[in-house]
Amino acid sequence: MFFKPIHFRIKIVLLIMLLLFLLIIGKVFYIQVIDYKKLNRYASGLWSRNLPIEANRGKIFDRNGVVLADNLTTSSLVFIPNQIKEKEKTAREISEILNVDYEKIYAHVTKKASIERVHPEGRRLSYDVADKIAALKLPGVYLVKESKRNYPNDKYLSHTLGYVGIDNQGLSGLELMYDDYLTGEYGAIKYFSDAKGNKLQLNEVYEKPQDGVNMTLTINYDIQASLERELDNAVLKYHPDQALGIVMDPDTGEILAMSARPNFSPSHYQEYSKEEINRNLPIWMTYEPGSTFKIITLATALEENLIDLEKDKYTDTGSIRVENARIKCWKHGGHGEQTFLQVVENSCNPGFVVMGQKIGKETLFKYIRNFGFGQKTGVDLNGEASGILFPLDKVGPVELATTAFGQGVSVTPIQQITAVSAAINGGTLYQPYIVKSLNEPETNGVIKETKPKVKRKVISESTSEKVRYALESVVANGSGRPAYIDGYRVGGKTGTAQKVKDGRYMVGNYITSFIGFLPADDPEVVVYIAVDNAKGITQYGGTVAAPIAKTVLQDSITALNIKKRSGGKDKKYNYGDKKYVKIPNVVGKTSSDAVKELKDFKVEFSGSGKKVIYQSPKAGEKVYEGEVVRLMLE
Repeated sequence: MFFKPIHFRIKIVLLIMLLLFLLIIGKVFYIQVIDYKKLNRYASGLWSRNLPIEANRGKIFDRNGVVLADNLTTSSLVFIPNQIKEKEKTAREISEILNVDYEKIYAHVTKKASIERVHPEGRRLSYDVADKIAALKLPGVYLVKESKRNYPNDKYLSHTLGYVGIDNQGLSGLELMYDDYLTGEYGAIKYFSDAKGNKLQLNEVYEKPQDGVNMTLTINYDIQASLERELDNAVLKYHPDQALGIVMDPDTGEILAMSARPNFSPSHYQEYSKEEINRNLPIWMTYEPGSTFKIITLATALEENLIDLEKDKYTDTGSIRVENARIKCWKHGGHGEQTFLQVVENSCNPGFVVMGQKIGKETLFKYIRNFGFGQKTGVDLNGEASGILFPLDKVGPVELATTAFGQGVSVTPIQQITAVSAAINGGTLYQPYIVKSLNEPETNGVIKETKPKVKRKVISESTSEKVRYALESVVANGSGRPAYIDGYRVGGKTGTAQKVKDGRYMVGNYITSFIGFLPADDPEVVVYIAVDNAKGITQYGGTVAAPIAKTVLQDSITALNIKKRSGGKDKKYNYGDKKYVKIPNVVGKTSSDAVKELKDFKVEFSGSGKKVIYQSPKAGEKVYEGEVVRLMLE
């Protein structure tokens, strides 16, 4: 009778022990199989240490693969204080190499930290300094790879590219806007140490860093180099307060070149003021555009069928009165009777006032807004301004008159070139952009691509054709003649805008500008140049800005492989102008006869025969009189 309860209790104890055994086995299984990685990570964290390896920032290329922003591999100094046995000696030797106060380095080597980065004195060291530190072979002293941003063309495109800080983070321009893409992910060299920080003799683990995403811009390096060179020349020649230029593909809104003066070196940004670094003038600067704005008035009047360029006429007496204001023409006494094509060629303010009066304020301001003025273009750069327009209820007869010739409104250069592109490309307004694609760092394959974005149709193709025709006449016969390039059909418009200070127009201080494009029958490139307060020269858009734009257009012809066009207008010459002259054919003639035929040119011979067997340039080409013609004799 007593055995039965005893057996029952034994069974209960055995059952409990079995359950406990199963729980233990389950827990071991959970730890070993299910929770192994998590616990191993916790354990590893107690005895493993990471020496960080910085990833390269994504490279930035022009449209043809030319590197605009690259990386240099440098070293940075890292201490593991627990591994440093002779702290005074280490601090003294490192401080001497870095030329840094001993106390600063000693504070680093004695700091209670598992890993101590020497910042900023030990960051991005030169090869010579890094080699000296490595040669010491000091315990607890490590050199780890860091990436330093490099701009191989120095100041080129500086405001657009921007710059990076000491930690390789983007601080302005595209470097800032696309920092999340350009910044890679850190890697590491993982080593193992005991609780006191002493390094264990175990194999190190290398974790490869992930480089940032590459970026391809719409920029054409050859055109950019031309623009940079010509702005530098303008600064040396005219000592302006500021100067800027933009080059665009009018059929897509792609920016082919962009720059401004003053500019800066992104690698040495600390040496410049905040204003010099942060003001990207082509998208930030606002000013009265002057006569380049007349293109918008012209396009509006033509689209509304209010003028006929050849048939309608206007007699310019030198001024026009609007209410109590007397608006003058730049030519004293006026131009007399003109067709409206001549009004455009002569950039006659009173003629454009009449044009504006025909249009009316509601219609003119509707077109001005449709062309994109008074609002940001949406270009993919930070710091863009929107410009200023009169509120419509504040526009009276005088405001309408001044707006028609580009005074009293405030625009940005990017607005100006975008709007004129729409006026000449068939009437389509595009959103300008500069980032062509984002690319995978290993293969450079496209991750994300930007396509041309149409904002709206502003004018018809037939109106755009008339605008191009009128602007080609400006370059052949009018104020834009300094930009004429024989055989390439250049169109354009000059501008000379007064500047306002303390509510008054300044005297003798102007922003001179020129916007030009080619070929005039089917534009492939448009250039906008503006120079603020050029010194030592009469300040007109035709004398200051047009020659700069001409050189950039000539270089664009080569860069874009633009072919010559037939059917263009011959240039009208004034007294003293340097003339284009057609070269006669002298092949087969004697050297003496050839010299007589080429009386307008300098002649250089090669060979010693009597007959000419080759000439350069070839017969029929037009070059400036006085240029060299080379003749080869048999």
